Amino acid sequence: MTNADILVIDDTPENLRLVSALLKDRYKVRVATSGAQALELVRRQPPDLILLDIMMPEMDGYEVCRQLKSELDSCSIPVIFLTARNEVDDETHGFELGAVDYITKPISPPILLARVATHLTLKQARDFLVDQNSYLESEVQRRTRQVQQVQDVTIMAMASLAETRDNETGNHILRTQRYVKALAKALQQHPDFAAELNDEVIELLYKSAPLHDIGKVGIPDHILLKPGKLTDDEFEIMKTHTTLGRDAIERAEANLSGNDDFLRYAREIAYCHQEKWDGSGYPQGLREKAIPLSARLMAIADVYDALISKRVYKPAFSHEEALDIMRRGHGSHFDPVICEVFLQMADEFAAIAARFRDEGEQH
Repeated sequence: MTNADILVIDDTPENLRLVSALLKDRYKVRVATSGAQALELVRRQPPDLILLDIMMPEMDGYEVCRQLKSELDSCSIPVIFLTARNEVDDETHGFELGAVDYITKPISPPILLARVATHLTLKQARDFLVDQNSYLESEVQRRTRQVQQVQDVTIMAMASLAETRDNETGNHILRTQRYVKALAKALQQHPDFAAELNDEVIELLYKSAPLHDIGKVGIPDHILLKPGKLTDDEFEIMKTHTTLGRDAIERAEANLSGNDDFLRYAREIAYCHQEKWDGSGYPQGLREKAIPLSARLMAIADVYDALISKRVYKPAFSHEEALDIMRRGHGSHFDPVICEVFLQMADEFAAIAARFRDEGEQH
């Protein structure tokens, strides 16, 4: 490692001159006559290697080494002790502090040059590995982001298939996933929900929400697109979109070697978002907290958006009309705590609806 920067620390000028003379033809050499001066030089410009005397006044070499190893910018610099001490305990203490080698005085020039060259080579190899690891880490992060983007686009495309068949626009997907995220964020500090709604879970809920109606791809057009009221038999078929969605996601889960939280939340939402707090929903008739939290959040988002949106079977309600209907569902259709928080932040829902409104509609 030619042109390496070596710092020699010794309070004896003769020793500094000797070591400098041995090294100067091969390396850049800087000197310090005290521990304090050495630490200041290292902080200004970290060297590639340090040769450090132990027996110095005020701050001995052990303390200098300890401080060097305690600071982020200097902890990886190899330190070789130069000392007249040759007791095992002295060497052990030096290695415990982080020194890489020990050269006893009087100094043998061939040994000094060989040890310096060896540790500079080792440092160069370590630095190369660090650079390689940093590159590989950044490359993994880049590839992970790329894969995640492909996954997100694929999810949105799959969800759009169901929405397109239902004469709804992709904006319904964009609105409902943002409602879910905003509502979950608002509940994050609530004692009933704080343990479950961390930032990672909220992001997974946001990404899985678009798949809530994926099962509608399996509902016949004459039922899905019927402009009037469904018959009892037709409604029973319509209700199967929840189980169809669950089954599709379960098949995806079966192809994985382990559990996937994203698919679990997607399955919960697809299967249970039509359940009601009082047990009158479908497909299982779940009550209260037996309904997964993900589905309780989705129920608020889905119903609100359905109310303010035009459908083949109904006109769009105003924001205020939708809130009146949502209030009537407090404690019957909806989790009362979640519904209360929704009503308190209804303006945020209205802002999301306005931002992602369907073309030609005013919410």
